[in-house]
Parts: sequence; C-alpha cells; structure tokens
Amino acid sequence: MIIDAHSHLWLRQDTAWNGKAIRTNKPAAAGEPYTVENNGSRSQFWGEERQMLPPFMIDGRNSAEVFLSNMDYAQVGAAVVVQEFIDGLQNDYLAEVSQRYPDRFRVCGMVDYLHDGFLEQASTLITNQRFHGIAIPGHRLLGRRLTDPEMMRMFHLLEDNGKFLSITLKDGDEQVGELQEVISECPHLRIAVGHMGMAEPPQIAPWKNESWHRQMLLARNENVRIESGGITWLYNSEFYPFPSAIRAIKEAAELVGMEKLMWGSDYPRTITAITYRMSYDFVTKSTELTDHEKQLFLGENACQFYGFDHLPELPYIKNMSE
Repeated sequence: MIIDAHSHLWLRQDTAWNGKAIRTNKPAAAGEPYTVENNGSRSQFWGEERQMLPPFMIDGRNSAEVFLSNMDYAQVGAAVVVQEFIDGLQNDYLAEVSQRYPDRFRVCGMVDYLHDGFLEQASTLITNQRFHGIAIPGHRLLGRRLTDPEMMRMFHLLEDNGKFLSITLKDGDEQVGELQEVISECPHLRIAVGHMGMAEPPQIAPWKNESWHRQMLLARNENVRIESGGITWLYNSEFYPFPSAIRAIKEAAELVGMEKLMWGSDYPRTITAITYRMSYDFVTKSTELTDHEKQLFLGENACQFYGFDHLPELPYIKNMSE
C-alpha cells in the first residue's frame, strides 16, 4: 500500500503572489508547430522561465489523468491533492477531480487568506462533500497569523465538520507557537504539517537543528502528522538515493515515532528531475529502515489519517526495456 500525502494538480497556472506573476507559457494550438516559445511545460515564474512540469507535458495541463497514469505505473494507490498560492486557486477543477475519482484522491480547498473576508468562501468549501480538507501554504502568508480571529473560526469549522488541515510552515520555528495555539484550541482537528518541516536537519544545516525539531515535535499532539512532500526537492543537490533524506526521516521518527510520518512526493514539481517512482523508491531500497517502518511511512499511516478505502490493486507492469 503506497499513498502520496502531498501532490498538486492544475489545468493552467495564471496567478501572482506578493506582486510576482506566475504564468504557464501559452501552449501550441491544434495544428500549430512546436517551438520553444509555446512549450507549455514551462512557466514564467517571478521574472524568469522555469521548467514547471516534466518536458513531455507540453500542453501546460497538470491533469488528474496524467497523474493517475504515473500513479498506476508507480503502484501508488491514492493521493492527497493540496494547493499552493503559486499555482492559483484550483477549487473548481479539484471539485471535478474529487467527483470523478473518489477512491483515488482526497482534495483540499484553498481561499485567499491574504485578504480579510475569506471565511465565507472557506465555509462553502468545508461544507462541500467533494472537499476533504483545507490547504494553507503558511510559509507564504505575508504576515497573516494563524491565530487571527478569522483563521481560528475557519479551524473550528474544519474541526466541527471532520475535515483536515494541510499546512506548510515557514522554515524554522517562527509559526510553531501559532500552530500549537490552534492545536490547543481545536484538539480534534486533524493536521498534516507539510514538506517535512522544510527539513534541513543537522547533516545539511546544523544551525537549524533546534528549530526543525520544534516543527517535528508538533506531531506529539494526538491528531498531528508530518508529511514529507518535496523531500527529494529539499535534498536535490545531493540527488538520488538521497541519503540525508533517509537520515531526516529516521531523525523525525526518533522524535515522534514512525507512526506519525507520511510520505509525500510534491508531484509534479519534483519529477522534473526524477521519475515519480524514484520519489519514493529511495525509501523502499534503503537498508536503514525496517520493512515495518517503510510500510507505515509509505502508506499505512496515510490510509488511516485520511480515511482511504477501496484502493485499487496495481500489479507491476514490465517496461519494454525489461
């Protein structure tokens, strides 16, 4: 059982954050010849062109169907789709995805937390059965505190409706105290802290050890989990098989227990450098984790936390090169 606790979907990026634009390159129209300029796998990102999608996805569409094909190939049974400001609000599309593939996806809604008055839209999403949780890119809140009154009312709504919160915090411990206040106020709210606390443990950045530990220790609260979305990006300079990422997983497990940790890929951003299967098989091939630890981390913990059932059987299919 393998479940991806952190992924993204969008049909087109067309947004801005902090006054900085993010736009998918205009893809070629039907019958129009391919050129570098109409390569939709790239985006204009904060003033420079970036390879936002794998180079074969030239239409700019990061669709559920392409993701499902990757999931089936890599034998990943289900995935949690979160949201990020740099992709723009994707609520309409994710509602369709949830309705179309209810057994394969848990989807998060998102609203514009940067401006007052977001609670009404958040309430609509929370009470909509197509959405299973709310995502907050906390590292991009530009001064908005998690303990602001409107935020706290939203957290109570999530708790009352049995929905979960997926949140990424700023690097370090700046927002740890705020989230601990939320946990104390809403003890039954399920919370997944993303990007492994923006993990840079002692092997990479020894001065960050203490603040990183504080993020991990949030998972000592009963309903809090840590997911590793983007861990291969965090250790991209080291590259496959990411030995420091394995050490970070082991260190987090020593602090809170492996039953509190979940694998996430940060698809599709991470697979511009590696394949989707590589985003987890460095864990399966590791000799530093037991088989039971791998089972918990790669799927069993997420299955319980997000309430997945009816997962498909996905047998291994040989490649043509085998």
